[in-house]
Amino acid sequence: MKTLKIAIAGLFLLVANATQAQVSINVNIGTPPAWGPAGYSEMEYYYLPDIEAYYDVRASQFIYFGGGRWVRTTYLPRQYRNYDLYGGYKVVLTDYHGRTPYTYFDRHRVKYYRGYHGAPQRPYKPRPVYGYNDRHDHRDYKHYDKHYDKHHDKHDRHDHDDHDDHRGHGRR
Repeated sequence: MKTLKIAIAGLFLLVANATQAQVSINVNIGTPPAWGPAGYSEMEYYYLPDIEAYYDVRASQFIYFGGGRWVRTTYLPRQYRNYDLYGGYKVVLTDYHGRTPYTYFDRHRVKYYRGYHGAPQRPYKPRPVYGYNDRHDHRDYKHYDKHYDKHHDKHDRHDHDDHDDHRGHGRR
């Protein structure tokens, strides 16, 4: 009877230990950015061929070559400030685990050249819509306005910059 109790206790500890190991394995490495490609559960890096840079998912940092060295920053460098992260292709590096994905930059640069597009990608989260809805009250006019044009947001996004609306031109 004593042996049976010890065996059951040992089995319980073994199952509890296996459950703990399973939990630590399934913890997400990092939260993908909204613009990251959907459908990948465990990724550490993206390679962005159009700008020859990497994105570290765990650290939420871009890695690019600048000033003679590889730089890690939260934002892209100035020359890429208008780069469309949602529209640009992201190569998910599933075969590299470490801190320096640029070790293979020469290989990545050739295989995933500027303008490279593999299989179609969907973003992890939808692209935020900046336009009419964000500048007024936050009701969804797409569903209420019978004259809504689905291309409206694309054009409306720029009207604030292109037209003089006489705001902010006086004394402060």
